[in-house]
Amino acid sequence: MDKLKCMEALVNVVEAGNFTLAGKKLGITTVMVGRQIRQLEELLGTRLLKRNTRKQSLTDAGLLFYRSAREILDQLARAQEAVQDVDAEPSGKLRVAAPVSMGGTLIAPLIVAYQQRYPQVEIELVLAHAMVDLIEEGVDLAVRVGTLPDSGLVARPLRPYQNLVCASPAYLARHGTLREWRDLKDHRCLVHQSWQPEWMAADGSVLAWPTQQAFSANDGQALRAAALAGAGLILQPEVMLAEDIRSGKLVVVLEHCAPPPLPVHLLYLQDPYPRRRLASLVDFLVAQLGGNGAA
Repeated sequence: MDKLKCMEALVNVVEAGNFTLAGKKLGITTVMVGRQIRQLEELLGTRLLKRNTRKQSLTDAGLLFYRSAREILDQLARAQEAVQDVDAEPSGKLRVAAPVSMGGTLIAPLIVAYQQRYPQVEIELVLAHAMVDLIEEGVDLAVRVGTLPDSGLVARPLRPYQNLVCASPAYLARHGTLREWRDLKDHRCLVHQSWQPEWMAADGSVLAWPTQQAFSANDGQALRAAALAGAGLILQPEVMLAEDIRSGKLVVVLEHCAPPPLPVHLLYLQDPYPRRRLASLVDFLVAQLGGNGAA
């Protein structure tokens, strides 16, 4: 009796819905599928499937065994893939999730650079303001900004995320410069509709970005465009504004009052047999973004 083949038979019957389709998937006859299921029941000393002339369903014992068998077969498949990956070029598909601003400005170009090195890896980048559930949404790797809850996921730290207050030289020439946070009340502030940050200043006071809207948008790039056009002050990630700051199109103000840097991590599911394509992408991003170690 081949226990693994019998487990495969049970799992395929449950997932295919009947013996005939399970046999076709396994490349064996319907009779052989039935024989393997019976051998498994005899070994365990209990019935796993309730059968009638039209369909079959799992018994309580069958449901418990099916879940364990599914996990064992998945682990075996991952172990086989890991062994095959040892000397192979990374290949296959990965789904990566990231915040909109950081993902579009920083992660997307790095993924392009990664794929130039490993062209056989296909990557789907999903940008969202909300946090994603890796399991429910089929995400292999997520970039998460902010303090992490205890999730049981593997977390690799990246360079902290710094937000800065900026304005165009033309705006500052018209409205004057700023020396203290309270000066914001006399200025036009550009507001992100889904992000209203507040933080603790060095003196213990609480600072918050004004919510009175000169201009608001639900996208950081739209706010950046407005700031470049002289519409007002912007509070956005340094990574998004870095080139504009270097070129002089935007000027940093109130740097001593800026929010403290936020932690950034790469998150992925624990796996005793990590896929080479995922491991290589994680290592590449950590190398590029200044992370170190695992948490």
